[in-house]
Amino acid sequence: METVRIPVADGVELAVDLWRPLPGDAVQGASGETPPFVLVHGLASNARMWDGVAEALVAAGHRVFTADLRGHGRSSKPRGPYDIPTVAHDLAALIEGLRLERPVVAGQSWGGNVVLELASRRPDLVRGLVCVDGGWIEPSREFADWDACRAALAPPRLAGRPLEEIEGYIRSAHPDWPETGIQGVLANFEVRRDGTVAPWLTFDHHIKVLHGLWEHHPTELYAGLAVPVLLAPADGGGGDRMARKRPDVEEAAAIIPTVRVRWLTGDHDIHAQHPGELAGVMHDLCADGFFA
Repeated sequence: METVRIPVADGVELAVDLWRPLPGDAVQGASGETPPFVLVHGLASNARMWDGVAEALVAAGHRVFTADLRGHGRSSKPRGPYDIPTVAHDLAALIEGLRLERPVVAGQSWGGNVVLELASRRPDLVRGLVCVDGGWIEPSREFADWDACRAALAPPRLAGRPLEEIEGYIRSAHPDWPETGIQGVLANFEVRRDGTVAPWLTFDHHIKVLHGLWEHHPTELYAGLAVPVLLAPADGGGGDRMARKRPDVEEAAAIIPTVRVRWLTGDHDIHAQHPGELAGVMHDLCADGFFA
C-alpha cells in the first residue's frame, strides 16, 4: 500500500492510499474487466476504516483507492465549505487526478450520500455505486429543524482524553471486530505527545459537515441516477433507527432505476466489522456483470 496526496481544489489536497493486486491476481468478470474501487468513508471517519475491505478486494484482483476526505484524517483541513456538493466535487477531481477509468465507488454512511451526489453530477466518471448503510440519509425528514438536528447529532468532545482510555472503550464496544477495524477507528484521532488524542475532524468542521448533510436531499436524486447502485444497509436489530431505515431503503430501491439491495447483519460500520463479507458482495457484483 502506498499513500499519495492529490490536489482537488484550491489549497485542498486529499491523502489517498493506493492498493494494488499482485501480478496474476486479477479476476475478470462477465464484462471481461476487473474494475477499480474507490472507497469513501463516513462523517468523522477516515480511509483506514476500509483497510479490511481493501485487502479482500485486492486479493480478488482489484485495484483499490481509499481517501481521507477534506477535514478528515491526513487530508487538508480548510475552513470550508463542507457541503456535500463540494465534497463530491473533490471526489470527482480525485478520480480525474488519479486517471481512473470509471471505478466502482463505494461510500459508507455520510459517504454514501457523497457518492450518490457524485454519480448524479458526474455519471461519466462512475461505473457503479455501493451505498453502505448510507446514501438515503436525510435528517431534514427526521428532525423539525436544524437546531434539533444539531442537538441530537453533535459529536462528543473527545479532545484531551487519554489514548489508552479511547482504545479501551473501542475494544470493549466492538469485541467481534477484526484488528483492521479497531486500528481504523483509532486512525480517527491525532495522538499528541502527552498521550492524549484529538479527532482529526475538529468539532467546528464536524458541525459544518453535519449541516451539509442536513441540507442534502438524496431522495431528489434517485430517479435520475444513470449507473447501477447496490444498497447495502446494516441490520443491527430492532429499535427506532431500524424502523426508520427499512422504509428509507425500500423507497430508494423503488425509485433508483438500476438497483440491488443486500442487507448485512451487523453494526453501522459494517465495512470495519465484516470487511470480507462486504468485499465479497462487491466483487461478486463485478463478476456477474452488474457493474459492467
